[in-house]
Amino acid sequence: MATKHNVQVRGAGEQTMVFAHGFGCDQNMWRYVEPAFEGDFRTVLFDHIGAGGSDLGAYDRAKYASLEGYADDVIDLCRELGVRRGIYVGHSVSAMIGILAAKKAPELFEKLVLVGPSPRYIDDTEGYVGGFSEAQIHELLEFLDSNHMGWSQAMAPVIMGNAERPELGEELTNSFCRTDPEIAKAFARATFLSDNRADLVDVPGQVLVLQCSEDVIAPQCVGEFVHRSIPGSQLVILEATGHCPNLSAPEETIAAIRAFV
Repeated sequence: MATKHNVQVRGAGEQTMVFAHGFGCDQNMWRYVEPAFEGDFRTVLFDHIGAGGSDLGAYDRAKYASLEGYADDVIDLCRELGVRRGIYVGHSVSAMIGILAAKKAPELFEKLVLVGPSPRYIDDTEGYVGGFSEAQIHELLEFLDSNHMGWSQAMAPVIMGNAERPELGEELTNSFCRTDPEIAKAFARATFLSDNRADLVDVPGQVLVLQCSEDVIAPQCVGEFVHRSIPGSQLVILEATGHCPNLSAPEETIAAIRAFV
């Protein structure tokens, strides 16, 4: 598992912190945050299958058609590394992947940090606001199907936000473009068509929801929904904007995580 997922283990602490990246990204997205915890924790960085330096040959279209497949990988990887009562830090779609893993294997994590989580991206008629209409999500997926490079160049700056810092959008664009197009299309469907609202019930351990003040992918109302749905969870609204505070505002992100752990 460690080789397949390009695992990097650092730090010297007794408790383990596992950092999981979002769609179209890899473990490099944590490079400004993870080092701050190496002095107190054993840290684990990894790439989901299909991302970064992972083994593309291990990709299984059926397994990864849903987020459950990715959650199973997290469980297997953590068990191989001997993680117990650790801390899981998941960005974007990896927030829900972490919840699925924690519910299946509650011994793994005593704390979950959810950075920009969304259990459902599509609005519904019952009053839930996910930020997108169903038609918008299908248009997004059709655009990705027809033009992976064009989609990456158009969407990455929107997802990143922080238009006054175009280098951030360029980095995310490059990350998207490095992803295998067919894998990216399948992961996008697993991500943007998912509905994990029911999985927010009975989440084990302590939970911190980190929500950016402006985020077109996971608006503040979504972070508030996650917080309301997980009894006892903490919600921190960051001053940071965009969907990737681990890149755009690492110091604020580090401070919020440190206060929680």
